[in-house]
Amino acid sequence: MVASVRFHTGTALAQGLKMLFQRLEARLALNVPIRVFLAGGMAVHLYTAGRVTTDVDAEFGARILLPNDLVIEIELEDGTPQLVYLDTNYNPTFALMHEDYQKDAIPVDLGLAWFRVAVLSPCDLAVSKIARFAENDREDIAMLVRLGLTNASEIEQRALSALGAYVGGQAMLMLNLRDAVALAQRAEVE
Repeated sequence: MVASVRFHTGTALAQGLKMLFQRLEARLALNVPIRVFLAGGMAVHLYTAGRVTTDVDAEFGARILLPNDLVIEIELEDGTPQLVYLDTNYNPTFALMHEDYQKDAIPVDLGLAWFRVAVLSPCDLAVSKIARFAENDREDIAMLVRLGLTNASEIEQRALSALGAYVGGQAMLMLNLRDAVALAQRAEVE
């Protein structure tokens, strides 16, 4: 696992994420801390500042009603307008997730009053992308490896350890894992 991480919280996208959570805190009238675990493209962005995504894959540590109409308008550094919103359909059980992913998530200080945000570790983030393994998932895994945040061996070991809890067929998952490890090995030498 990564010893120390510098999150990119000063980007327009990260500031949009912060505003989104601030508005959600206000709408829910929170008065107790709630843990939030970030996954997906926004988590990759916080590690790399290179991934642009508009939906936020977040798992909340309490039962809350997520509004469908909460959207933040931002302007990216290149002037492109974007809308940042919560993916209300996000569910971590559809991904390959190690049983310790929450324990190993890395806290990020976004300056929020009630949400205690943690980002999936780089290795768990890469593993979470193996089940779907779409083109952007491949790019995310390669970027995390190129930046030295995880490696092929770590990804393979963590994924194999997570297989027992995976919900779904494993034949395609094993092919995706093989391809993800090969991709990570290539990214290590780039």
